[in-house]
Amino acid sequence: MRGARINPRQAWAAAGLATLTVASVAWAVLPHGGKQAAVQWFDDICTTVSGPMFSSGVAPEGAAARPSTKLTPLSCEPLPNVPGKSITTLLVDYPPNAYTPAHRHPGSVQAVVVSGTIRSQLAGGPPVDYKAGQTWFEPPKALHMFAENPDPVNPAVLLATFVTDENCGPLVLPP
Repeated sequence: MRGARINPRQAWAAAGLATLTVASVAWAVLPHGGKQAAVQWFDDICTTVSGPMFSSGVAPEGAAARPSTKLTPLSCEPLPNVPGKSITTLLVDYPPNAYTPAHRHPGSVQAVVVSGTIRSQLAGGPPVDYKAGQTWFEPPKALHMFAENPDPVNPAVLLATFVTDENCGPLVLPP
C-alpha cells in the first residue's frame, strides 16, 4: 500500500517476535553443545533488544539503542540426589538501561540481585523493582515478561541459579 504508515512500536514488537521465533526453532533443531551452548543461548535471548516485549506488547522508547547484558557462567554441577538434573549458576551484568525481553525457563530459577536495581515482571504480576539483596523465584515455564536495569547511570548485577536438565541446559525457552 503506497502511503501507508507503519506504527514503529508494532514494527519493533513484530521484529522481536520474529527474532525469538527463529532463534527458538534453531535451538530446537540444532544439536545441543552442553554448557557453552546453553550459556550462549541464554546470552542471545538476554541481549536481544530488537523487539523487547512488555506485557502490553509495546517496546519501550529507544529499545533498539538499549545495551546488552553480559553473562558470566560460574558453575554447572550435576545434582547427585536428582538424576538427570543439574544446577547452573550465572552472573548477569546489566549495564545502565540494559533490557531482557520476554522468555521462559524450562526449570526453576532463583534470582538474587547482587548490586543495583533490577526491574522484573512475571506474567500475572506487576513490575517490581528489586534492590541488592532481594530475590525472586520463577517456577518452571513461567512467563518472565521482562527484566531491566532502570538506572540510566549505575550498573546492576543479578545472580541466577537454574535447575536444568543434565549438562546445563537448555536454560531459556521462547515466550
